[in-house]
Formats: sequence, structure tokens, C-alpha cells
Amino acid sequence: MSKVILTKTRIQAGIYEAVLSAETEENYHPDLVAVHLERELDGLSVTEDASLGNTWHVRFNIPREVLTDGVQTFLINEKSTDDTLDSFTIVTGEVLSDDIRAEMDLLRSELDMLKKAFRRHCVETT
Repeated sequence: MSKVILTKTRIQAGIYEAVLSAETEENYHPDLVAVHLERELDGLSVTEDASLGNTWHVRFNIPREVLTDGVQTFLINEKSTDDTLDSFTIVTGEVLSDDIRAEMDLLRSELDMLKKAFRRHCVETT
């Protein structure tokens, strides 16, 4: 039985970086794939760190062509088992600003409702 853990370290300059560690009695060789919208993407590399043993550095160049307005979710999967080891989301464009404005309007209206209820409560209890 093996335990494989992928820990994201950072995303910088369009590059996802993580560390993969495996606790296994077997001879484990990672076979990872990056997936976006159920499509495998190129650009993922796995490099063994011989000094640590059963540890690999994972890098994935996020393709510019998949970044569009809205929410984009990426998965890092173990190819042989199809297990998702990590996922990350990138949110861009006008959709985000519209969502934030709508959320702020909702919060303002809820705050106004709470203020009215609190004032009513204060008047009724005195």
C-alpha cells in the first residue's frame, strides 16, 4: 500500500510548483498529468530529488491559451489510478468583478436590514 502526497509550494509567473512525496514499500515512479476541462495538458515535468529519497519536484507551465474570463480549474492526477493529487483554480476577467459587485450589493442590503431590525428592537425594549 502506498501513500502519495502532492504539496503545492507556489504558483509564480504562470508556473505551478509542488513537491511529491511517496511512502511506499514498492518501487514507485510517478506518472502525473495536468488536466483542464477533462483534457490532458502538456508542460508538466517531474524531477526526482535524490537527496531526499522518494521525493520529486513537480512543475507545470500553465498554458496561456486556456486562460479566459471566468473560473478555470486545473487538476494534477496520478495517471495510472486517475486519483486527483491536487487542484488549483484561477479566476480572471470581468466575471470576477461582476460577482464581487453583486456580493457587495447583497451584503449592503443585508446590513441595512439588520440595522433596521436592531433599531426597531432598541425602540421596542425601552
